[in-house]
Amino acid sequence: MSTRKKKIHHKAAYSSLFGIGGFCLALIIYLSFFQQRSASATEYPIKGFDVSHHQGDIQWKKISPKTYKFVYLKATEGGDFKDRKFQDNWLKAREQGFLVGAYHFYRICRDGKIQAQNFIETVPNKENALPPVIDLEYDSNCINTFTKEQLLQEIQVMHDQVHQHYGKQPIFYISKSFYNIVLAGEFKNTPLWVREYKGKPDLKDDPKWLMWQHTNQGKISGISTVVDMNVFNGNEKDWMKFLEKNKIDPLQNQP
Repeated sequence: MSTRKKKIHHKAAYSSLFGIGGFCLALIIYLSFFQQRSASATEYPIKGFDVSHHQGDIQWKKISPKTYKFVYLKATEGGDFKDRKFQDNWLKAREQGFLVGAYHFYRICRDGKIQAQNFIETVPNKENALPPVIDLEYDSNCINTFTKEQLLQEIQVMHDQVHQHYGKQPIFYISKSFYNIVLAGEFKNTPLWVREYKGKPDLKDDPKWLMWQHTNQGKISGISTVVDMNVFNGNEKDWMKFLEKNKIDPLQNQP
């Protein structure tokens, strides 16, 4: 083999080697990144899910309350919408021994008082129910109805009325953008349930969060559609403290 051919051969070999090495490195980074993303929620042992009429007829008997420690059901939206599956889901989930709570999708262009009344008229006041949740997200159709200050006042009205009626501190379900722009620094005593699908919750000023909705593509036997999956921020001991604080007996609903 001539010297020129040897140089060409070595150059090709090095290029091939670096090409393979680069591909392997990229593959390792890719796998590590996605394994970390998918595994991050597994760090939290207390799991739950939330549903609405979009999940259709749920076969509650096929779902284990030992696997999923909490369930939230959509009850209402805005000033007059009532989820058509709420009452059925509420009764059947409780019959199966689930710890159940209800949430309200807050319309940012409606008065807080009207929305609170809609929720209170719909959701039973059960001592053993999980704390009520107010779902706060942007709505492009009515985002300019109130100023930020007015919006905070209306949210405060609903928060206070729901708190007073049920005797439990409400929880705010929030999107990252809504929290960072509207809620950051406000309602410091209100627990947060964060929707974040790209990694762990990462909010302005790094507030402590209570629950995390880590995917909306979950699969559960007994539910024919994909479903929102959630985890509680803590271990079994923390969970029991949370239930005790809210006067909930986890054994009371067992069939």
